[in-house]
Amino acid sequence: MTEIDVNFLRASFAVARRARDRGNFPFGAVLVDATGAVLLEGENTQLTDRECTGHAELNLLREATARYDPDTLAGCTLYASAEPCPMCAGAIYWCRVGRLVFGLGAYQLCEITGDNPANPPLLMRCTEVFARGTRRIVVRGPALEREAAEVHAGFWRPAATGPAWPDLARGRKGDAMPRASRAWAGRHPAAAGGGT
Repeated sequence: MTEIDVNFLRASFAVARRARDRGNFPFGAVLVDATGAVLLEGENTQLTDRECTGHAELNLLREATARYDPDTLAGCTLYASAEPCPMCAGAIYWCRVGRLVFGLGAYQLCEITGDNPANPPLLMRCTEVFARGTRRIVVRGPALEREAAEVHAGFWRPAATGPAWPDLARGRKGDAMPRASRAWAGRHPAAAGGGT
């Protein structure tokens, strides 16, 4: 990994912070072309858009494929604040992005989020997805994991105490649980404060 990679990876952490500040999950992505120019940034929008596929990488790639031809994308590097999930890895493959650099690894992310029902782990490394394809994608990561984890500090709570993200039903931040989490808490009385 080069110093340029480090700088752009840190830029993806800043985009993740912006997503968090806007009430979404703390994930971000940056697309850089072969000359080192930033083409696009993408942040997670799952909560504010109420869209389960609103991952940072997927949001970025939807826009990228509308704006740029496949040859341009093949020369690009996608910088992601965390290892892309299988869905996003598939999108990276199909969009023909040539290189991926990511911060927080999937297993480290799972250690941070726990079994939180809003972000259930689907533990498959992006390299496992890419290995099934016929086109090679250069992958660097995990990298700068300690820095990558900082944007998640205080965001994810153990499932037993409820999530720290916005209450979508009322549109405010705080301890109130979104609808899906309230349903989960109903099946787990200790999470709802109704037992031990």
